[in-house]
Amino acid sequence: MLPDERPDITRALEELASRPDIHLILTTGGTGLSPRDVTPDATLAVVEYQVPGIAEAMRLEGLGHTPMAMLSRAVAGVRSGTLIINLPGSPKGVRESLTVVVPALVHALDKLAGDPDDCAPTPAAQHKVTAR
Repeated sequence: MLPDERPDITRALEELASRPDIHLILTTGGTGLSPRDVTPDATLAVVEYQVPGIAEAMRLEGLGHTPMAMLSRAVAGVRSGTLIINLPGSPKGVRESLTVVVPALVHALDKLAGDPDDCAPTPAAQHKVTAR
């Protein structure tokens, strides 16, 4: 756990993404509109490129549950081959977001690792996730 301080979050993301044994970083919280919500800003400061479809899918899923999901500033991106995803702060929001993110994670991580295979999933590669 880190305080809602941009330099602390930025430093932690940089350190974790530089480790060869870490390929996925999930953050939770700090994605709203309050002055303390700086996680997306810290993430954008460290990623080499964004993966906007992940955040878009999470917001779309969230909108099926609450109109407040449109206020999320969550982002996703890649640094040093590590995928970084900002999740909401509420446990319910995390479950809803992971419901749409998890099915694509294996494929995304394979691609970041250099997998040259086609991006169309085969039936065996498709995953179903149920939020609990």
